[in-house]
Amino acid sequence: MCGICGFLTDQGSPETLANILAAMNGRLAHRGPDGEGLFCDAFPQGGGAALGHRRLAIIDLVTGDQPLFNETRTLTIVFNGEIYNFQELRQELLAKGHVFASRSDTEVIIHLYEELGPACVARLRGMFALAIWDSARRELFLARDPFGKKPLYYAAIPGGLAFGSEPKAVLTHPAVTARLDAEAVAHYLTLQHVPEPSTGFIGVASLPAGHTLLRRDGRTHIERFFRLEYQPKLTGSVDALAAELRERVTEAVRLRLVADVPLGAHLSGGVDSAIVTAVMAGLTDQPVRTFSIGFAEEAFSETPKARAVAERFGTRHTEFIVGFDEARSVMEAVVAATDMPFADPSALAAWHLCRLTREHVTVALNGDGGDEMFAGYQRYWLDPLADAYARLPRILTRRLVPWLADKIPARGDVPVEADWRAGLKRLAQAVSLPRAASLVRWGSYFSPTDRLALLRPEFAKAAGPADSVALYEYTAAASKADAALDASLFADAAIYLPGDLLVKADRMAMASGLEGRSPLLDTELAAFAARLPVRLKLRGLTGKYLLRRAFADCLPPGIANQSKRGFGLPVTGWFRGPLREFAGDLLTNGRVARDVARPEAVAAILDAHAAGRADHGKRIFALVMLELWLRRFFAAR
Repeated sequence: MCGICGFLTDQGSPETLANILAAMNGRLAHRGPDGEGLFCDAFPQGGGAALGHRRLAIIDLVTGDQPLFNETRTLTIVFNGEIYNFQELRQELLAKGHVFASRSDTEVIIHLYEELGPACVARLRGMFALAIWDSARRELFLARDPFGKKPLYYAAIPGGLAFGSEPKAVLTHPAVTARLDAEAVAHYLTLQHVPEPSTGFIGVASLPAGHTLLRRDGRTHIERFFRLEYQPKLTGSVDALAAELRERVTEAVRLRLVADVPLGAHLSGGVDSAIVTAVMAGLTDQPVRTFSIGFAEEAFSETPKARAVAERFGTRHTEFIVGFDEARSVMEAVVAATDMPFADPSALAAWHLCRLTREHVTVALNGDGGDEMFAGYQRYWLDPLADAYARLPRILTRRLVPWLADKIPARGDVPVEADWRAGLKRLAQAVSLPRAASLVRWGSYFSPTDRLALLRPEFAKAAGPADSVALYEYTAAASKADAALDASLFADAAIYLPGDLLVKADRMAMASGLEGRSPLLDTELAAFAARLPVRLKLRGLTGKYLLRRAFADCLPPGIANQSKRGFGLPVTGWFRGPLREFAGDLLTNGRVARDVARPEAVAAILDAHAAGRADHGKRIFALVMLELWLRRFFAAR
């Protein structure tokens, strides 16, 4: 687990290249506190290729430093991630005559590249972002893992491109300027994150998950190498498929227990992390180290459920409690870690959890991806109900019910999933948007209509349509799935997972030099899950049906059958109480109200929330995080 960066250019002296690379690599020191590696291949006519690496040592602590080379040193690689089938691949390559200088998974990749070229990434089972420089052909190759667990960003520069594990590294290159992308900000206000390949900066892009990039002969070619396929559907009895699923989950966890450093698991209190912990406990001789985080507001805290799982499997369990003081102090740290507008409140808790976990272990397994692979979100069963509701008379669905819902104040003292009022208030929006845009229906902070009312006319014009709904519709259609549920799962795996959940997982962990591993996003397990019949993913109001069934015998009572709850934070109460003045001062006198949003619209949101007439907690949080991002990157403009 590391950070990588570099560039290819036709300009600059060897000294200039080395200085730029050192500066870029220095911005990633938090991702790799255990070592640094720099490589420059200067061209006689000027310019050259440069690769940088920051190391967090997990496997092969002695000989795994990077960059690494092939036998003839014509290929150079920097790599961020873990390849879980590297030992199997190593044996294949040894049989073909390859000679290895280390035990690392990184060296396996470069020899596999010698054999297969860019097609080698399809053989890699794990999480990765990598760059390979071929000095003989003068080709730069980049690749990112199928789900985007590991990040990789790039920008065009004279005669080539610059790349890095985080935007901050790319922006450090002198040929890359931070320019505000209004369209990305508009998407952010609706989705709470910036969808790939946008980043919030014009000219800086994220290499999409499951894609490769080849820079050759002055041209950049991007190609997809992985996609989930939902047909043909698997056949067999429910019991047989449940047994196979359990075997596949167990294998995915087992592969992720390989490490030369201490490891543990994050427990959220939900089904997915409980299953990962259960499997870990069955595969190890020593008690599993588990970590969870809660809040002083008990309605939002799932530490009792996490504790029940820990007790069931005899783990060495550690809990952390976060209050509003910690939340305020870490907001700027989250902005510094993500480099992008990011409004998932759970990132605040995740930042604390990862920082405190790192005091005990270097690797932590988690349950990320279970909802997107096995249909865990409530909105998956709400969508067909909303479709049925939409067929009722419009006077009822568009006028009467919205009018009544507006009269009922939403609660802010419980998570949104536990408040039926919040769902009722969403109905009018749900019937006006297509099912393919499920996340926008149920999870948007500012609907397309609300966003238009919020933005200044000049900013809205600069943003263009920024059609988040169309983005989901297009992506869902690209799934080629027969079932609407599968199309939604595909869209969430392509947009929400890499844009929100995995950004949070990677940045919060790497800010503390912690490696996170996600067994439920194993590619072979995910391919199996995609082809499960939809009735085994969602049955009635129960999501993740087969996953729950496969592990029902080993989970504590109340865990296997509990409904999905998001990792919510009590932002509603915080912005009505202890953080009210902080948010008001920040937004009233900041760049959001000056350049992005109508001041009167921002004031109305703050006033209605403070008075309890509406719950705008998440909207205020989104605006606060946007303000902090603008101040960090565009303060001088």
